Amino acid sequence: MKIGIIGTGYVGLVTGACLAEVGHDVVCIDRDASKIALLENGGCPIYEPGLPELIARNRSAGRLTFSTRMADGVRDAEAVFIAVGTPPGANGDADLRFVHAVAEEIADCLTGFTVVVTKSTVPVGTGDQVERLIQHRRANADFAVVSNPEFLREGCAIGDFLKPDRIVVGADESRAREVMAAVYQPLTRQGAPLLLTERRTSELIKYASNAFLAVKISYINEMADLCEEVGADALKVAEGMGLDPRIGGRFLQPGPGYGGSCFPKDTKALLSTGAQSGVRLRVVQAAEEANADRKRCLAARVAAVAGDLQGKTIAVLGLAFKAGTDDMREAASLDLIPELQARGATVRAFDPEAMDAAAPMLPGAVFCRDAYHALDGADVMVVLTEWDDFAKLDLARAAGRMRRRLMVDFRNLYSPNDVTAAGIDYVSLGRPAASAGRERGAVFSHAEEEQSLQRAVAE
Repeated sequence: MKIGIIGTGYVGLVTGACLAEVGHDVVCIDRDASKIALLENGGCPIYEPGLPELIARNRSAGRLTFSTRMADGVRDAEAVFIAVGTPPGANGDADLRFVHAVAEEIADCLTGFTVVVTKSTVPVGTGDQVERLIQHRRANADFAVVSNPEFLREGCAIGDFLKPDRIVVGADESRAREVMAAVYQPLTRQGAPLLLTERRTSELIKYASNAFLAVKISYINEMADLCEEVGADALKVAEGMGLDPRIGGRFLQPGPGYGGSCFPKDTKALLSTGAQSGVRLRVVQAAEEANADRKRCLAARVAAVAGDLQGKTIAVLGLAFKAGTDDMREAASLDLIPELQARGATVRAFDPEAMDAAAPMLPGAVFCRDAYHALDGADVMVVLTEWDDFAKLDLARAAGRMRRRLMVDFRNLYSPNDVTAAGIDYVSLGRPAASAGRERGAVFSHAEEEQSLQRAVAE
């Protein structure tokens, strides 16, 4: 099949490369000529493990091409995927200007029956808008609009696409369903489940899924706080919960709060949809507020165990919102580091992939060549992103670089015994803190966190 992909951002590029990998002829379109030139010259504008190799292989096979001309991707295509950004607007609702503009451009290039697929994450009813725009632009166009939300996780997106948990297609007419079944037939014949729904239902599935995962993350973070106060082990609590098949173990790891391109944006957009529809989504609202509070209090957690931060040096390991990506959108580091600096600390930071993206967002931070360099003269080591490189640190070598040996691990990346054996005091989430010389109870002061939150709100 000939398939057009409009937009070569994260979703568009992964979708295009993977559809070419399963045998389709794919043309990826982007108006950014520099990005297209980069791709044509063997480069890749985003960091995603395995993606450059996938692109190169399918370009060599002739199944994947790139262009700045809309007609190259739309003319004679059986399906055209809209994969452009939908950033949050002022009220949290999704900004659909790019989707609308692309829909009108597609209308000008349609030839024969074409399925126009909204791959971008869009609110309920967007497919109706796209349909009206195309009809208004080309009254005689033969087309159908379909919703096909993406469920890609940064850092493992290729596997998510080629071996999906589910493929969701929202189509209101049989011809469109047949085309979409053919698009995904290489995956469904390998056992990938295909869920066919009405278009509006499909649009809501993506938001409902991401909001539920955001709730799950906020919930386990609050349970970790409770564990610190009552002397329980949050990792064992999460394990015990996750063994219940009704709950499952995924997204039950305490951390510094969710970030990235999806959860923050999609929860806000869902809340906006609820408000416009007169439905109070109180659980989603609470999860969003809890997540914002958690990130605002990260520096207070460090100060609660390290004392006054004035004049201290803090090594922050990890800047991206999670491992496996260079994405800085809504990253916890953007809350933590400025507050550490406001408290008088010097911040030395390292991330294996996100340094270039982070540098303009974090003025005053010292960006280091590796984790050990960041630890030179540090009073506190803060583990913020769960990169494998950090899990494999030589802890004795790390201890030798530090001035004061204290680790605050916001990812529970280490065994307390391993850290204390290296001579480092260890504080993690939802577990008793451990001293290199003795065991001690939970040391996070939630009163300190509350005071910090009240200051942040007041400001």
